[in-house]
Amino acid sequence: MKAGTRETAAALTGFTVGVTAARRREELTALLRRRGARVTEAPALRIVPLEDDAALRAATERCLAAPLDYVVATTGVGWRGWMSAAEGWGYGAALTAACRDAEVLSRGPKATGAVRACGTTETYSPASEAVDELRTWLLARDLTGRRIAVQEHGAPLPGLAAALRERGAEVVEVPVYRWAPPHDPEPVRRLAEATARGDVHALLFTSAPAITSFLEHAETAGRYDAVLERLRGDVLALCVGPVCARPLLEVGAEPVWPERGRLGAMVHLLTATLPDRNRHLIPVGDRTLVLQGNALLLGGDEGAAAEAAAEDTEAVWLTPGSARILRALAEQPGWVVGRRELLRRVWPGQAADEHAVEAAVTRLRAALGPYAGLVRTVPKRGYRLATEPTARPQAGTR
Repeated sequence: MKAGTRETAAALTGFTVGVTAARRREELTALLRRRGARVTEAPALRIVPLEDDAALRAATERCLAAPLDYVVATTGVGWRGWMSAAEGWGYGAALTAACRDAEVLSRGPKATGAVRACGTTETYSPASEAVDELRTWLLARDLTGRRIAVQEHGAPLPGLAAALRERGAEVVEVPVYRWAPPHDPEPVRRLAEATARGDVHALLFTSAPAITSFLEHAETAGRYDAVLERLRGDVLALCVGPVCARPLLEVGAEPVWPERGRLGAMVHLLTATLPDRNRHLIPVGDRTLVLQGNALLLGGDEGAAAEAAAEDTEAVWLTPGSARILRALAEQPGWVVGRRELLRRVWPGQAADEHAVEAAVTRLRAALGPYAGLVRTVPKRGYRLATEPTARPQAGTR
């Protein structure tokens, strides 16, 4: 849809959201678009099944070589893949029996459901769905001489395996699937570029390796520092859970995550959080317009507009540059914002001059249609919104 066109608003209208997931990407994207968001799909990784991999078969045979004392199930899809592969090799019944005779630990409801589906009952499943809690539970026991199978979830779990071996356990790591680079890295590179420019309002991550991959692609594109600055500032990073969030926490970003690691919970948290971070009310006579992300919501009275994305609210999508100009003016309603300040705000670190500001303002007025007069030119000084000043201007304005 072209910028400047009108549509009916929804809760996430005006926002561009980057989705880095590979598995269940279509489901997540549909949830976001249903709420009005524009979605940039850029799988940062791909899942490589290992049903025919020699490493998985060898690990399965090691599990069956002697009784297991503990089995750790980390993901539902991984557990089901392991059982399916074992059945294909003729080991299905033996592996199921070995797991039933052991104490099974499952990381969260999905892993628990997969474990129960094969007729096994879990001994322990942490409410936090964190691997750290599984490790704590195991380390509280005498592990000397114990045999423990650990089903990995896309990447090795060296911290868990090493801690168990230090306590005297024999650990069999089961690599059911692994993460690999995306077939086409270009979408990830473009997402990194868009994030660095400020064209993305939120990034969604469903695994820690996806975050690492995204940052690596940003570095390859020469945009690592700019992306990191955005993630530490105005771009909301939303993770499926605290384990997923660790790579961002380690670089000083402050991601958020839902209490339950579910796609629906992620979208619910995004809907509850993102609009409040990116919403400005613009009084125009007896009406109040709402700038939400890159969309101007044409509500009715001030009370209705404050709710922003009512289903019958008309929305005008703006280009990212036009939205940034309007936001800079809306943050200081009625006060003059100089052209140099707009250059700094709209094109940070880019080669642009005051003619670019004039052209962007012209495009903004065209998109505003009957509200074009809202943006006033102050000769030789800059621009302001045609509203009464409500606060003193910030430093850097003219």
